[in-house]
Amino acid sequence: MNLLIDTDPGHDDAIAIMILLAVPETIHIAGISTVAGNQTIEKVTVNMLKIIELTKSRIPVASGSAGPLTRNLETGAHAHGSTGMDGPILPEPTTAAAASHGVEFLKDAIEESPEPVTILALGPLTNIAALLLSHPSAADRIKGISLMGGGVRRGNITAAAEFNFYVDPEAADIVFRSGIDIVMSGLDVTDKAQIYPREWEPLRERGAASRFTAALLDFYHIYSRKHGYEGSALHDACAAAWLIAPELFESGNYHISIETRGSLTRGMSVADTRRVPANEPNAKVLLDVKREEFVSLITANLAKLDSLIEAAS
Repeated sequence: MNLLIDTDPGHDDAIAIMILLAVPETIHIAGISTVAGNQTIEKVTVNMLKIIELTKSRIPVASGSAGPLTRNLETGAHAHGSTGMDGPILPEPTTAAAASHGVEFLKDAIEESPEPVTILALGPLTNIAALLLSHPSAADRIKGISLMGGGVRRGNITAAAEFNFYVDPEAADIVFRSGIDIVMSGLDVTDKAQIYPREWEPLRERGAASRFTAALLDFYHIYSRKHGYEGSALHDACAAAWLIAPELFESGNYHISIETRGSLTRGMSVADTRRVPANEPNAKVLLDVKREEFVSLITANLAKLDSLIEAAS
């Protein structure tokens, strides 16, 4: 699989990316673009470069959109802290982001790919929507998008909306209207994809990626407890894990519309679940996960990445 990642790291973003870095034999990550969301574009880009250096990876990173298409940016600092990835202390990166803007970076990577690309979208969909608006022909070379966002039954940043879609509902609307095959990992499944403290405690005694993950989860769990979780929900890791092990998930096919105008429902992902829907499905929506197997996949892939980092050191 030839993969492009669009992300706003982010604690669960970092974990999602690392489990894919562990399987270079099956997933080739051609590039990573960053987008403002969990924190400002400057901070999430630095976070991504830190992850790249920690994991001894050689994947190019490009800084993308600094805010939503038409709205002011609202960050996820309440969950991810002042840096967007509070908790673990990593050295400042010595490498720099690519010179090109993230949207142009994605366009070039899609054009240069010998085969259609898959996109993993872990933050607000601003970069992806801007790509489709400025380079509409790119859609023909996108095999599919696995994204974290939305929810059929509830929200988290508001009662109706999940954070990523709330931040830039216009971008989400453009993506879901694009005709590209979409797999949506929304709150229906990601809230169930919890890892518990007893399960990440052993990571402290392992390699660099595992120790980093334990430190990420220690901080992220502070937010999780405040919002009623026993463990920590690995939201973004669901969209990544589906690329590796889709058999872990149950899903339904629905037509998803994004609310862009409602004062109470901004960013709501409205699923047509009627017996006879008005429109054909435009997304595969993940609804359930085999939690224990999911956690085993996470920890096993972190162990693989630990070994890859040690070998590259």
